[in-house]
Amino acid sequence: MKTFITILTFTIITSICTAYPELAQKENTTHSLTEFIYQYEGQPRKVPLKIYQPNNPSLKPAPVIIMSHGLGGSRKVGAYLGNFWAKHGFVVVAMQHEGSDINIIKNKPRNEMLKAFKDAINLQSYLKRMSDVPATIDQITKWNSDKNHPLSNKINLDQIGMCGHSYGAITTQALSGQSFPIHGQKFTDNRIKAAFAMSPSIPRSKGKLAPESTSVKKAFSKVTIPWLLMTGTKDTAFITPDVTPESRMQVFKNLPPGDKYQLVLKDASHMAFSDRTITGKAHRNPNHHQAIKTISLKFFQAYLTDDKQAKQWLNSDQVKNTLEPNDLWTSK
Repeated sequence: MKTFITILTFTIITSICTAYPELAQKENTTHSLTEFIYQYEGQPRKVPLKIYQPNNPSLKPAPVIIMSHGLGGSRKVGAYLGNFWAKHGFVVVAMQHEGSDINIIKNKPRNEMLKAFKDAINLQSYLKRMSDVPATIDQITKWNSDKNHPLSNKINLDQIGMCGHSYGAITTQALSGQSFPIHGQKFTDNRIKAAFAMSPSIPRSKGKLAPESTSVKKAFSKVTIPWLLMTGTKDTAFITPDVTPESRMQVFKNLPPGDKYQLVLKDASHMAFSDRTITGKAHRNPNHHQAIKTISLKFFQAYLTDDKQAKQWLNSDQVKNTLEPNDLWTSK
C-alpha cells in the first residue's frame, strides 16, 4: 500500500466553515436542503452529508451529483454549485470526509494549522475517501428504496455524476477512471457516469510530480466516461507549490479523446472554485463563478440526462458567450 503515497498529489481548499448541526433543514421555493450523518462498515466511520434536492413533487426521480470537498473543507463547501444544480433538477449529495475535513484544524491556534493540514495528507485519509464515495452511493441507494425516507424514489441511480475541487478533484479522478501503478483502476466506481474536477492533479512519483509523460499518459489513458476539467492561470496552492497551472493542464492533455472538456480561466486562483476567497472575501471576478455554474450544468445535463441540446452547446461556439476573451475552452 505504500505505493500510493508516492503517486498522490494533494492540494488544498482552505475554506473555513462554521460548525454545523447534526440535523438541520430549510427550504425555499426552488429546492430543499437536508443534512444527514450515516455510518458504514460497522466501524466509527461517520460521513456527514448535505443534500440539495429539487423542491417539486411532480418531478420524476432526478439525476444525482456526488460532491467531494478539498482538504480542510466540509459538506457546506460548494454551496454555490449545490444550490444552482438543485434549482435545475439535480439532487446534489455533498460529502464530508472525516480525517481530511475542517475538524483537523478545529480549536487549533493559527500557528499550528499548517502542520495540521500537512499531517492530514496521508495514505489513510486518502483511502478513507476512496471508501466514502462508494459507501455514500450505497447509502443513497438504500434511502431511495426506503418509503419512510425523504429521499424515497427521488433519485435516478442510473444517472450518477461526481465532482470535486482540489483534494476532492483527486478523489473524483480516482473514482472515475484514473489508473495507478500496480493497482490499475482499483478505485473506479462504474456507477459514476460523468465526472467534473476543479483544480485537477497529475500523479506523483517518488514524492515528486511524475517526470515522464508516459507516467501521466498511463494514469489517464483508460478513462472512458465524460470528464470536465477546470483550472485557472493562477491555480496554485501554498501547501503544494510544485503543482502549477501547467501541470494541472496535463490531465486533460493525456485523456483519450471523446467527451472530454477543459476550461482554463484567465487569472483564476485556486480559491476561485470555492465559495469564498482564502480571506473570506467575495471573489474579485464574479464571471468565474457564472462560467463554472453554466458550463458544469450543461455538462451534467448532456451526460447524465442525455440532453442533446446541452451536448450540442458544449461543442459549439456558444460556450464562449459565457467566458471572457482570455479564458480558454477546449474539447476533444
